Amino acid sequence: MNTLEIKGDWNITKGKLKQKWANLTDNDLQYIEGKSEELIGRIQKATGETREAIEKQLHACCSSGTCN
Repeated sequence: MNTLEIKGDWNITKGKLKQKWANLTDNDLQYIEGKSEELIGRIQKATGETREAIEKQLHACCSSGTCN
């Protein structure tokens, strides 16, 4: 995934990500349009997950509404 597209209601997606990774804070999940690299970096730092795992979860949350 070269470019992260965050669609729909970001507040819903943010809630789903917090369910998946409980240690994320609102500050970790501050998404500003065009700053997807920063968002991924913040999540990676807070969770220790790989970039690929984070992108997969973000894609799943944004496209299906669930973060399984």
